[in-house]
Amino acid sequence: MQELRLGIDVACAEHHRAALADQTGRLIWSNRRFRTVSGQLEALWAAVCAAGTGPVTVVMEPTRNAWVPLAAWLRARGAVVRMVPPEQSADLRKYYNKHAKTDRLDCELLARLPLLHPDGLLATPGLGPAEALRRAVAHRASLVARRTAGLQRLEALLELLGPGWAAALGSEPGKAALVVLEHYADPHALRRLGRARLIRLLVRASRGMWREEKADELLAAAAETLQLWPPDAIDFAELGEDIAAEARLIAGLTGEIEALEDRIAGHYQAADPAGIVASVPGVGPTLAAAILGRLGDAKRFTDLAAVRNYTGLVPKVDQSGVSDKRPGLTKAGDHLLRQALFLAADHARKIDPTLANRYRRLRAAGKHHNSALCTLAAVLVTRIAACWRTDQPYQLRDLDGRSITEAEGRAICAALGPNTGTGRRSKESHSAPSTGPSTTETRSPSKTA
Repeated sequence: MQELRLGIDVACAEHHRAALADQTGRLIWSNRRFRTVSGQLEALWAAVCAAGTGPVTVVMEPTRNAWVPLAAWLRARGAVVRMVPPEQSADLRKYYNKHAKTDRLDCELLARLPLLHPDGLLATPGLGPAEALRRAVAHRASLVARRTAGLQRLEALLELLGPGWAAALGSEPGKAALVVLEHYADPHALRRLGRARLIRLLVRASRGMWREEKADELLAAAAETLQLWPPDAIDFAELGEDIAAEARLIAGLTGEIEALEDRIAGHYQAADPAGIVASVPGVGPTLAAAILGRLGDAKRFTDLAAVRNYTGLVPKVDQSGVSDKRPGLTKAGDHLLRQALFLAADHARKIDPTLANRYRRLRAAGKHHNSALCTLAAVLVTRIAACWRTDQPYQLRDLDGRSITEAEGRAICAALGPNTGTGRRSKESHSAPSTGPSTTETRSPSKTA
């Protein structure tokens, strides 16, 4: 019995191309075209079985979502499906034939890849985008990004009315504010509505949170807008329509996000009934679902170092002789997972004394806030994976290793005091992970934090 390697060049609209090789890399057949249709898949599998009775390893690239039903169908037939990052196959393709790029070459390369670069093949125990929690988490992140963009556009439009509107409605308008903006963003219309009816609208929309005082603030803002702009200098009715459109879109996206969060909560409860990920300090339901949904089953990794590599929160290494450069993070993993871990690390350092102490040491050594948080995020995902692999919740401990409560952890972190170290990027925004190295000097592995 010899192992068979089936390389598939996955296409989204055109035919897929397949090539079959034996364990020595000898091609048995090549350039077989098929689509993701049950009849054509059965014919493909019959051709594979006719070539031998040994185990079958399927190698393909994760082309959009087109690979998912293929992987599921082939796994059901007993094949082992391996994925290869497109960057690695592209580099090998250049070596294999630097003067051409064809679909036939692609499928042949994938069939021989287990022989050329076995370490580049990744196991795919799940179905990727076909998994409900993973897909729902990504969908929520997309909706949140769209709502954030809408809020920024709304803020820009409100600036045309003057600062009084933003002061009255808040920096991130809630449901009551969106109701007002949808119907009465025109200051003329708001004044015609009158104080009494505006109060009733606010009470109903805010469930009693906004009353006479808020109505007076809005009417004062409308009066200030009319005094600010000369007569007929701007069409307030048209501006009001634009603001109303943004308010409706934001309200709709908010409703979709809330409904999606209910679904995500159910999926997370089914995937992690013991609440292992949620036991991490500072990780609430949203971050716990995002981390688990994008990381998947941590038991599938060979070791904890592989987990860190998967996140992309590890530094690049460029070594030659005595030179040892680490020019930033690899960022090779899932960007949503990195974002969730970055936010989780920022919360956890205020509760976990060990993380708080490490953060202070990194900052005192000249690390920027974002760079230090990326380091903590790598530590945190390692601990999460260790807890998941041992089916144990996260255990909070003090600097002496003694088990403590969350309240004790917060007290210890507060007692450590604010960090006074400053890096060369101390004046940059703290809103996103650093894109480059925190220092320019070359560090040896022993000096790396």
